[in-house]
Amino acid sequence: MSKEANLHTLHHAALRVKDVKETVAWYTERFHCKVEYQDATWAMLEFENVRLAFVLAEQHPPHVAILGDPALFGEPSIHRDGTASVYVKDPNGNNVEIMALAPDASPAGKL
Repeated sequence: MSKEANLHTLHHAALRVKDVKETVAWYTERFHCKVEYQDATWAMLEFENVRLAFVLAEQHPPHVAILGDPALFGEPSIHRDGTASVYVKDPNGNNVEIMALAPDASPAGKL
């Protein structure tokens, strides 16, 4: 890892769930958060100052995502929304996603 890695903002935390639809309904009914994205395998909910992602274990790993330059940590994968990311593991085996937003990301995506 480069000493110049500037990881400055927690973008989201991703929690493992058994049922994305049920989990989204539970959170939105109780906390009145906004659904930023949802499909059958994962969802992203936006609160005032943080995002939570809900992921199916067989599709996506639970993780925390931090904005930064993923290329400093390996070969980035480009996702369908234009974000680029690399997953690394901390010393305890937790997944950390280093991600860069798409250049045309909405201000909401940049919280």
